[in-house]
Amino acid sequence: RTMDIQSELAGSFKGELDVTDSVREFYSHDASLFELKPEVVGFPKDSKDLQAVVQFVNKHKKKFPELNITPRSRGTDMSGAAIGDSILLDVSKHMNKLLAVSKAEATVQPGMMYRDFEAETLKKGALLPSYPASRELASVGGMVSNNSGGEKSLEYGKTDKFVTELKVILSDGNEYTLKPLTRTQLIKKMSQKAFEGKLYKETFELLEEHYDEIQAAAPHVTKDSTGYHLWNVWNRETGIFDLTKLFVGAQGTLGLISEATVNLVPHKPHSGLLVLFLRDIDDLGELIPAVLKHKPATFESFDDQTLLLSIKFMPSFLKMLGLKKFIHLLLSLIPDGLQLLHGIPKLVLMVEFNGETEDEVRKKVHALHQELQKKRARYEINGFEETPTEHASEKFWVMRRNSFQLLRSKVKDKHTAPFIDDFVVPPQHLSVFLPKLRKIIKKYRLFATIAGHMGDGNFHVIPLMKIEDPKERAKLEPAMKEVNNLVIKYGGSVSGEHNDGMVRGPWLEAMYGKKVLGYMKEIKKLYDPDNIFNPHKKTDASWDFSFSHIREKF
Repeated sequence: RTMDIQSELAGSFKGELDVTDSVREFYSHDASLFELKPEVVGFPKDSKDLQAVVQFVNKHKKKFPELNITPRSRGTDMSGAAIGDSILLDVSKHMNKLLAVSKAEATVQPGMMYRDFEAETLKKGALLPSYPASRELASVGGMVSNNSGGEKSLEYGKTDKFVTELKVILSDGNEYTLKPLTRTQLIKKMSQKAFEGKLYKETFELLEEHYDEIQAAAPHVTKDSTGYHLWNVWNRETGIFDLTKLFVGAQGTLGLISEATVNLVPHKPHSGLLVLFLRDIDDLGELIPAVLKHKPATFESFDDQTLLLSIKFMPSFLKMLGLKKFIHLLLSLIPDGLQLLHGIPKLVLMVEFNGETEDEVRKKVHALHQELQKKRARYEINGFEETPTEHASEKFWVMRRNSFQLLRSKVKDKHTAPFIDDFVVPPQHLSVFLPKLRKIIKKYRLFATIAGHMGDGNFHVIPLMKIEDPKERAKLEPAMKEVNNLVIKYGGSVSGEHNDGMVRGPWLEAMYGKKVLGYMKEIKKLYDPDNIFNPHKKTDASWDFSFSHIREKF
């Protein structure tokens, strides 16, 4: 028995519903390896439409158990969380308004693109600094659902640090407001007889009963996007209970977000880089803390592969940047040509400083240069380049931000395979960890570049593979297992930014153990008893399901 969802839902849903093959095909992919084709794609007008869909699914779920809902915005998700096989709701068409903005905070609908949002906040001299590398393509709702972070996370932390209030549609089909509560407010909530009271009460009891074990489960890394962050919801010391911490990063598996309020930070107008060219990485464990003492705003890196690709595909930058910017890029690369005479550096490190004036930035860049110069031989630094203004440092950002795009478009028969793309290892272990990682990459003959957020020990290794080839497909699971076990062995997290979805959900038990994963599953069951919200992602992902939905063709 199949159901004509479109005609059944049309009565209560004000937005458009589309069942054409081309639209369903388009929405069957996000930026991940996976493919799930929705039955119907809906473009909700507002929160009432989201509520109508949840109520509709509740009403028919018994008779049609395959009904479920996947929320989506811009589809830049690399973990397979923005695709689903039933009702897919794209909030980016209509629910994309900025509802309020001041110097200190903004309230926004989930479908607003980050770049449009930033254009408005900058008018107030403010910024939401947790934007990802896909800042030109991503939406604010996606950043919240994913708990995104990026180059500024070192200084400011990730999205969960900024969300102060969420409006969400829960499994009973009603909209609720979530925000931090004091103990008194929590007791009042828990005493309510209805659905909401039961949720607060049972969430609190679970977190309180296993308090020490849950707190101990928090990964000891500076950034993490795995599981549900139960340890951040209830804090005995402060007496604060904050359900937004559960929903930020939940990837739409616990409810649908209809609105978010976020804190903003003042935008610092000036920035510059000190760039280090490393001959070797043996002393990274010492070099990183030496740099971090200077409190940089960002601390990024890219490897020799990225550098060589950038040189090889230099003509492509012409298309990407236009003639004027391209000529500037070429001319500004000449000093680095002299660096290359010493041999290709293993790693290029970019240390960025921010400030109110150009002079302030120049001083910070120079101070770090002076200090590292003294230990240059020890840290195996081939050379330095001070680029104390934004204009001067642009060439390095072009390479760092666009290498992935280039890779994607240039290597004809292979495709980016984001499956070991986002782990975090405490920086003190990197000099031992990175060579072991390279060994695994070599063993499986993966063609991959390594770029990352050096200060957090967060790396993106995105191999290029011919996924259609069964021999290549067969590498995915064993290679992933080896990398993830290595990451866990060094006390890391299998995902710093890109989250679990279908790609890392199956590895949560390896990271947290059966018991703590069990608490996360209890939370999923409590908030989503009939599994209507984004199934097969995060805590109920299985490798068999994920593996059987890898894209057939790219």
